[in-house]
Amino acid sequence: MPVIEDDSAEKRKLKLKRLLQSPTSFYMDVKHPGCFNIVTVFSHTQAVVLCDKCNVVICQPTGGKTRITEGCSFRKKQVE
Repeated sequence: MPVIEDDSAEKRKLKLKRLLQSPTSFYMDVKHPGCFNIVTVFSHTQAVVLCDKCNVVICQPTGGKTRITEGCSFRKKQVE
């Protein structure tokens, strides 16, 4: 069994071809800069996500990962 020497090369591989299979999707907290409201969003969302307070578009779906609106910041949620 090969030893993993370069972790970054292992992360770039397809999720099924890695030595330890793991998903590439994640949940993230997205903060709207206008009202500072934080919304939890899935990384591969398939619907438009609106801010709860001001009804502004935060995320738009693409074919794969979601596109976050310019000006919004995000962070990955910790897996427990």
